[in-house]
Amino acid sequence: MAADTPTIALVAGESSGDQLGAALVESLRARYPAARFCGVGGQRMQAAGVEAWWDSEELAVMGLFEVLEHFPRLLRLRRDLHRRLLNARPDVFVGIDAPDFNLGLEIKLRRADIRTVQYVSPTVWAWRQGRVRKVRRAADLVMCLFPFEPEFYARHDVSATYVGHPMADQIEPDENPGAARAALGLDPAAPTVALLPGSRASEVGLLAGPMIEAVALLREREPGLQFVAAMASDRTRGIFEQAMQDLGRTDIALIQGRPRQVMAAASVVLCASGTATLETMLVNRPMVMTYRITRPTYLLAKHLKLIRPQLFALPNILAGEALVPELMQDEASGANLARAALHWLEHPQEAAALRRRFAGLHEQLRCRASDQAAAAVASVIDREPAT
Repeated sequence: MAADTPTIALVAGESSGDQLGAALVESLRARYPAARFCGVGGQRMQAAGVEAWWDSEELAVMGLFEVLEHFPRLLRLRRDLHRRLLNARPDVFVGIDAPDFNLGLEIKLRRADIRTVQYVSPTVWAWRQGRVRKVRRAADLVMCLFPFEPEFYARHDVSATYVGHPMADQIEPDENPGAARAALGLDPAAPTVALLPGSRASEVGLLAGPMIEAVALLREREPGLQFVAAMASDRTRGIFEQAMQDLGRTDIALIQGRPRQVMAAASVVLCASGTATLETMLVNRPMVMTYRITRPTYLLAKHLKLIRPQLFALPNILAGEALVPELMQDEASGANLARAALHWLEHPQEAAALRRRFAGLHEQLRCRASDQAAAAVASVIDREPAT
């Protein structure tokens, strides 16, 4: 390649990875205006100029048993993608999150002398810690979103660097919930509970019921509340609408494609575990984190001791303490969700203290993350070949 015209391949597995990938591509293009970007990406990455061989939706599968159902299709996709990457011979491959798909692909690419970067550390410090050995074989460099991660990798002889999270640079705390409510067609003056049931169909299917049950209980307790839910796609909206119909609810406004505005409209957010908890923290709203996986997946993970019992919500992990409630698996009931949401609504001083902690964590994370990530990728591209 010419030094200023690299081919950069990227694979992002879902909505959050698509956001990271788009921001990274924009920063890389500032360094390499004539670069070619190709691989697997969603709408944002495609808008940023990525030649998408497949869409990110193809990889959006979660859970051990759920992956088994899609395994033959995913295996074919990875095999076809591997063949196409070998033909393209990119100067670097960047796997964005999706570790179950990307790490195996990265191992094969490294064997073919293609340099690899894993952007977003797998949660090896919390779930299936043995994967760190696979990461060591897969990635020339791991780009970490959070400052506590490189130290873990250093103990396991993995090259890793902290680049920060682009959302911390992109999102400003929103101090005007009334304006966000009005923009969504809601009553600007009414206290509002926002529901973020996730971006994957499988997680929405598991969380829609408890969240809607919580709405019914909250409505009984506080008739003046209004409810709004963020929908990631037509598919997840259909699943949530069916759950509303099954439970006889018509009082939840469904908003598609505007999750941050839904967060900003909220007095409190009921939020699926994952990137949305970080986003809610950055928008600066009190939250209750919840999550469920299928019963067979949960029992198998528990039996194999794949889950290390500790904090799960990203604000809690960053703070090193339980700032927000975490309602997982059997605890993720409508009654528990309603009770935890009411606590924030009925204790405004505690909610205000939480928002001050969120603001402090936000400032710690600001570091021009996409530019840092682009510099790290460039260092891999420009590195002298091993002898």
